[in-house]
Amino acid sequence: MTRSLAEGATRAGRDLEGFDLAVLVQVRIGDDLEAARDVMRPMLALYVGGMGSREHNFYNRMVRGYGFEQAAAAVQDHYLDRRADLAQAALPAELIDAVTICGPLPRVRERLDALREAGVTTLIASPMAGSPEDGIEQLRLLAKAFEEAAA
Repeated sequence: MTRSLAEGATRAGRDLEGFDLAVLVQVRIGDDLEAARDVMRPMLALYVGGMGSREHNFYNRMVRGYGFEQAAAAVQDHYLDRRADLAQAALPAELIDAVTICGPLPRVRERLDALREAGVTTLIASPMAGSPEDGIEQLRLLAKAFEEAAA
């Protein structure tokens, strides 16, 4: 990611000094990786399958660009056929892992390290939570993972 940004900055006659790369990511921390992925499924299915028409869905195009062409098509087909359950089931674990931070703390620390190595300087975390208290707990766990990843 940093290389692409540097190339673009060079073409524009700039550099990356003082450049802040902010990334928005949904977060669900928990010991059960599959359960954490499942929390992500409704939101991802909505964006990949239902945000826009079949011809004009930015998120679907983005996911296709990430190499998930078949999954993106299946999610969109199911979602537009009003089968959100099948759309959610069509999301491969690899896609969920590529666009979210979820799972046990050690895995979250690894993802935070990977984002830092990719040049991310600001993380905008959106905790996937069922209540305000759960959201606060998710942020507390993320802060702990962040501190441990930075160490």
